[in-house]
Amino acid sequence: MNRLSRWYGESPLQLLLLAASFALAGYAGVRLLEGDVWAVAIWFVGAALVHDLLLVPAYSIADRAARTALGDRSRTAMIYVRVPAFLSGLLFLVWFPLITRAREDHYALVTGHSGEAFLPRWLLLTAALFAASALWFVSVTFLAPASPWRQARKARREERARERERERQRRKETKERPPSDH
Repeated sequence: MNRLSRWYGESPLQLLLLAASFALAGYAGVRLLEGDVWAVAIWFVGAALVHDLLLVPAYSIADRAARTALGDRSRTAMIYVRVPAFLSGLLFLVWFPLITRAREDHYALVTGHSGEAFLPRWLLLTAALFAASALWFVSVTFLAPASPWRQARKARREERARERERERQRRKETKERPPSDH
């Protein structure tokens, strides 16, 4: 077991789960394309090429634009843009033919329902994801006890309290002093 961990770098359980996930993905691919192994292989290679040659540069450009727009808070704030963008992109990828209405006739033929609702629902879900992320960002940034905004506010309150205490001390000292005209 120790030799396997040194060779592989992780626990055997992680290797087993990874192998099981690849087996499940392979099984699903073969079942989806009805046993046409060449079509499955071509689809996987094509998907990898499209991802590496088209989507990764698009991700990079979008990420750089978002970091530029967010300014110096980009390191902590980027996660609040990346997560809803990723989820929205994943939903778009899964429902692409119906969102773009490329297969609307096939969908209507199979289900008996119109496919017109997919684009508005995807847009609404995307807006909801970004709104939830924005609310989470605001709550973490402004309402969390360790937020810089709250710490600065606490420091200002403490400074005002110290100033009031100094003022009270000055009043107390002037009341105890005898009048100067005696």
